[in-house]
Amino acid sequence: MTIGYKQILVAVDGSNEAKRALKKAIDFAKQFDATLFICHLIDTRTFATVEQYDRTVVGDAEKHGKNLLTSYQQQAIEAGIRDVRTILDFGSPKIKIPKEIAERYSIDLIITGATGLNTVERLLIGSVSEAITRNAKCDVMIVRN
Repeated sequence: MTIGYKQILVAVDGSNEAKRALKKAIDFAKQFDATLFICHLIDTRTFATVEQYDRTVVGDAEKHGKNLLTSYQQQAIEAGIRDVRTILDFGSPKIKIPKEIAERYSIDLIITGATGLNTVERLLIGSVSEAITRNAKCDVMIVRN
């Protein structure tokens, strides 16, 4: 029995592991002629107190996310992926990616790096990739360094 994926989501945060996950997602999307969704979530919890004083911080994070997604989308197109879509959203990646975004877009494979940019949070309350693995209803691939 051959397993095929038609809707692949890669979660990115700009880290080196996210770049590796993107490369793996591109390989899988090419192999299965799948739609590739590149997703970046801006974790609004980190802005809870800052936003009250400086609304430009959220705007800067959104601009950075859009630039990141545009760059990654271009890489995927140049690699030969025909259908590349980007998702920029706000909220906790641990909840939104596996429970909302994956279901909204009928994702059948989520690819993410084993660690991302937020090492402190990972040490205190667990990694995003761990939460995605626990909560996703589809297959999950964790890309390691």
